[in-house]
Amino acid sequence: MTANCANKLPDIFGSMVFDDRAMRQRLPKETYRALRNTIENGKKLDVNIANVVANAMKDWAVERGCTHFTHWFQPMTGVTAEKHDSFISASSDGSVIMEFSGKELVKGEPDASSFPSGGLRATFEARGYTAWDPTSYAFIKDRTLCIPTAFYSYSGEALDKKTPLLRSMEALNRQALRILRLFGNEGVRRVVTTVGPEQEYFLVDKALYRQRRDLMFCGRTLYGAKPPKGQELEDHYFGAIKPRVSAYMKELDEELWKLGILAKTEHNEVAPAQHELASIYTSTNAATDHNQLVMELMKNVADRHGLVCLLHEKPFAGVNGSGKHDNWSLSTDAGQNLLEPGDSPQENAQFLLFLAAVIQAVDDYQDLMRVSVASAGNDHRLGANEAPPAIVSIYLGDVLTGILDSIESGTPYDPQSAGELRVGVHVLPRFPKDATDRNRTSPFAFTGNKFEFRMLGSSFSISGPNIVLNTIVAESLSRFADTLENADDFDGALHDLIRRVIREHRRIIFNGNSYSDEWKREAEKRGLLNLRTTPEALPCFVSPKNIALFTRHQIFTETEMRSRYEILLENYAKTLAIEAQTMLEMSRKEILPAVNAYVKDLTAAALAKQSFDRELGCVMERELLGRLSELEGGVYRRTRLLEEQLRRLGELSSAKERADFCADALFAAMQELRAAADELESLTGKAYWPFPTYGELLFNI
Repeated sequence: MTANCANKLPDIFGSMVFDDRAMRQRLPKETYRALRNTIENGKKLDVNIANVVANAMKDWAVERGCTHFTHWFQPMTGVTAEKHDSFISASSDGSVIMEFSGKELVKGEPDASSFPSGGLRATFEARGYTAWDPTSYAFIKDRTLCIPTAFYSYSGEALDKKTPLLRSMEALNRQALRILRLFGNEGVRRVVTTVGPEQEYFLVDKALYRQRRDLMFCGRTLYGAKPPKGQELEDHYFGAIKPRVSAYMKELDEELWKLGILAKTEHNEVAPAQHELASIYTSTNAATDHNQLVMELMKNVADRHGLVCLLHEKPFAGVNGSGKHDNWSLSTDAGQNLLEPGDSPQENAQFLLFLAAVIQAVDDYQDLMRVSVASAGNDHRLGANEAPPAIVSIYLGDVLTGILDSIESGTPYDPQSAGELRVGVHVLPRFPKDATDRNRTSPFAFTGNKFEFRMLGSSFSISGPNIVLNTIVAESLSRFADTLENADDFDGALHDLIRRVIREHRRIIFNGNSYSDEWKREAEKRGLLNLRTTPEALPCFVSPKNIALFTRHQIFTETEMRSRYEILLENYAKTLAIEAQTMLEMSRKEILPAVNAYVKDLTAAALAKQSFDRELGCVMERELLGRLSELEGGVYRRTRLLEEQLRRLGELSSAKERADFCADALFAAMQELRAAADELESLTGKAYWPFPTYGELLFNI
């Protein structure tokens, strides 16, 4: 961003968003108040009001060069969808006028049969609807007015990720208000969950990317020998940002700021070519929309810089993969953070009750937490000493754990003096020591006034994990409210409730190294789940306990849950099948022909030596030819084996059978083929190897 542009940042920020500023300026006062009432209190919007809003929105968009509008929604594909319609309408004199009605704003009708539905919709049942979500502001992208919407079927089932997210936010709001009323907080009208996602990603050169079928088709490298240097020296993390990457980050920031996205932090991550972008907290609904836009713009801006942005969880074997940290908290409309401990958390009963609700929720529904981050890509990194393990636990730190210990034991809490943090250099300022350290190995860590859910994969929509978090905490708060609302002695009942929760759910709290083998053994003793793969985890989603949870809080119907279960299973199997087919194509059409050419030339060189002078040695050629021939035969045999496994996959009928087969037999065959091919890469002449190596991809920016 230029200095001139930086000076205009307050004007640029949100300039492509029909936000509260734009609404205040362009809507009549009565219309504005009615729309705010809809946004803040969920009141139904009158069609006449919708017409006024639509016309103002259209005028604002046209002034900024828009000719089309689209209902922007989030189907079960994990990415966004949009169908563009122009504003033009025919006039009686043969000309055109620009129109946009309240009806067009509020409701759209895309084809519902071509999106994943898990059996909810048959191919011939095409009607689906999009419904305007006024709680998420409309915005302009590519000269098109984008209206955030929910997406549902003709028969009313949710076909998207936004609808259940909004339902979960409402459920949590209802139950949190019940708790706040018990503490005398009558002035609070609404409780919202807030999220600040941290997005990790890789950047590679576009010209090199286009030479690799695996990156183009699968988003990750299916072959690749380890380069001489990776992340061993730990010199990339927070290192100086390269000029080409810096230019990319500056343009990305500017594009995000125009859309009102609070992009705040950017830095190099642990692996070479890996980076991170973090956003400031906002409501979970807006944060989810924003993160989808962040991922889309990361790719689009990279393309303009001759780069490709990789959002796969594990683009490269042997170096860290990419995750997405979901920083989750609870706030009231009065600006109070309900997870803020205050100066004396041991005396803050309201905070301790909300903390207890989270602890109980995560322990009772650890299976759902794991399901919410399950995918073929994320299976590569969970538990790989770069991300939390597949075992869910909570990190609280020593201070909060000590407070909970004292409550459980019934002994007074003796707070350790935090004092000042001194680093032994007098010119450096002293500052209060934090009550907790940070634990990067923990799946779900308390970090001061929020929880950091660290298990998400980088390509994920954050909607799924937050649907689960909102719902399970709503369930805990509901149970707490049922107990406390009927108590004769509120203070005594409150103390007993918190104490019981600590005693019954202590097993989920772990402040140590979650990467260690010792923790895996300890977690098993505690009875915690270790669902290592996606097919292991997914059946938990449709267990009777979890169906009862989601239906009780009206987040999903049972039909909607079973459809999502089918979609997730199918996505897993399809992903691995695409990867296996890509491996076969690369093996048959690139790797084996390349090695054959190298073997041919080595053989010719050896024969030429012998014909020139029989005394010349050919030890190198003989040994190398022998090893290459052996490995080449191994790659060929493993290619045939992988072909056979794909054929067997095609014979399986149920989605669960296919997913299980992919996790076991197909993935094992893929790994065996890769191991042999990667060894061939390390022995084959550079001029012969058919696609860019890890060293070129990771260090050529």
